[in-house]
Amino acid sequence: MSVITTPSRRQLLKLTGAAALTASVPLVPGNAFASTGRPQHGLSVFGDLKYGPDFTHFDYTNPDAPKGGTFIFQAPYWYYNQNSLTFNTFNSFILKGDAPPRMELCFDTLMVRAYDEPDAMYGLLAETVEVSEDGNTYTFNLRPEARFHDGSKLTAEDVAFSLLLLKGDGHPQISQNIQELRDAEVLDEYRVALQFTGEQSRQLPLLIAGLPIFSKRYYTAYDFSQSTLTAPLSSGAYKVGKHAVGRYIEYHRIQDYWGNDLPVLKGQKNFDVIRVDFYRDLQVSFEAFKKGDMTYREEFRSKFWATEYNFPAVEDKRVVKKNFPDGRPSGAQGWFINTRLEKFKNPVMRRALSYAFDFEWSNKNLFYGLYERTQSFFENSEMKAEGMPTEAELALLDPYRDQLPDSVFETAYQQPVSNGSGFDRTLLREASDLLKEAGYERQGSELIGPDGKQLTIEFLNNSPAFERIINPYIKNLQRLGIDASFRLVDPAQYQSRLNDYDFDICSRRYSLGATLSEAIRTSWGSEAARTPGTYNIAGISDPVVDALMDKILAADTREEMNIAARALDRVLRSGHYWVPQWFKPVHNVAVWDMFGHPEETPRYFFPVEDLWWIDQEKAEKLGKAG
Repeated sequence: MSVITTPSRRQLLKLTGAAALTASVPLVPGNAFASTGRPQHGLSVFGDLKYGPDFTHFDYTNPDAPKGGTFIFQAPYWYYNQNSLTFNTFNSFILKGDAPPRMELCFDTLMVRAYDEPDAMYGLLAETVEVSEDGNTYTFNLRPEARFHDGSKLTAEDVAFSLLLLKGDGHPQISQNIQELRDAEVLDEYRVALQFTGEQSRQLPLLIAGLPIFSKRYYTAYDFSQSTLTAPLSSGAYKVGKHAVGRYIEYHRIQDYWGNDLPVLKGQKNFDVIRVDFYRDLQVSFEAFKKGDMTYREEFRSKFWATEYNFPAVEDKRVVKKNFPDGRPSGAQGWFINTRLEKFKNPVMRRALSYAFDFEWSNKNLFYGLYERTQSFFENSEMKAEGMPTEAELALLDPYRDQLPDSVFETAYQQPVSNGSGFDRTLLREASDLLKEAGYERQGSELIGPDGKQLTIEFLNNSPAFERIINPYIKNLQRLGIDASFRLVDPAQYQSRLNDYDFDICSRRYSLGATLSEAIRTSWGSEAARTPGTYNIAGISDPVVDALMDKILAADTREEMNIAARALDRVLRSGHYWVPQWFKPVHNVAVWDMFGHPEETPRYFFPVEDLWWIDQEKAEKLGKAG
């Protein structure tokens, strides 16, 4: 599927009448390093760096971790067009096709994140970076030892080519976010200057510093915009190894990788082989783990975590269960309502749908009490709105009071709490009243809408395991007279329908970083609502939301960002674009007991395949050494 060409953000603001809202919210370029006049080894959005220029490794890594062995798992998270259930292309950075998770392991970036800091980045391909006085030019000084896997040099030409290629033809979640990159100029073989428009946020240069760098020579010969099962030329710590389409892919560590000894990678990339297995059925994948075909499993099903880890390998401690803290914002997980459809335009009607979901019953009977209810788009973070708006929040919201519902200026909206029976008549009665207010009438067993037809809702999913969770919710919707149903499709069709926004309601989870970046525009921005393949599956298109996102991205301090995020959270929650689900601030992990890992878990990310290693003595006891 090709990407639909859309107007620029500036054009869209004019077309939607939002220009007046955002004109008074200029973005502030630059960062704390803009006036130093010297090369810097790292960047952060608000200027703070934990590690100095002479650091030897990140604190959460083991610099003496041994190399070797194989790590086998089913990916717990993925990016862009990646699919955890199947794959049919190795091009992970465009919209077309389904790529395997972890293709990013094959590509180097200008800088890499420190996972014990909110947003700080330190040089990988770039040894240092210089920032112009006005904050509109970032000059990256590359390491001359950087190489692609065929031995060819990685130069400024490759960097400039890659970033402009991603701006023009990359996945919408990339291309939409980097439009304020005006140009990438090659200064010499190992110096490249990224020039911004002056309207970029201070987050954008860091976002771009984390994008993959490609070989200009390779992608001059091959069409980047096409899906392909030819493994690309890359430069990262791993390359594509053995694979079987839709079954597994192995990433093989480059023994003489040029960046092995860099401080930003010391103690990382320890496995010789990282293998991602694909299972369309969760029960089958669990059985594979029980047999030892997979050696690591992050468990997302509470029923399994509570009741199924009682097989022999657990009882004799060959398999161990562990909980690791998750200090990241939990993000937004829920059933997202496609407001592009006429039947979902009314926010009162959308609010009514929340009253039919009995979280309290579900948590007790389906989730074994392991979850908490998600309320906020910024759950488990300081960005979550709570109680009444503060003066600082009101200062941001008051200019738009005539465009916002009164609820925005009241106590932050909370989801209804049931009696836990699974059939709370009081909540269903409130739902009926809201539907009546929205223009729906009950005629016998059917709920008839303003269009004279019975309201129908189809829940789209690609996993049969979700059916037991959705069915009680569907039953309550049916009690309201709604023709509600569950539709199971294969993984490729599911992703295609989400890309085209061809659904009524679907379940998704979006993770957020501790520092918000341009990526939020692809989740809630008006332009994203019109562009296939973005995270804005609810179709949120609100000039006030756009304006508040500008405020977030223009924040001079973390506290200003948090305040603007709380204001945005109030607006989003008042729009009833979703029926929130649940979260837990821990990683539930089961492993065959053959791994070593650092004592400290980084707060802001949990990349096990990067940080863990094989404990040879343990592996030998399990018969998994070698």
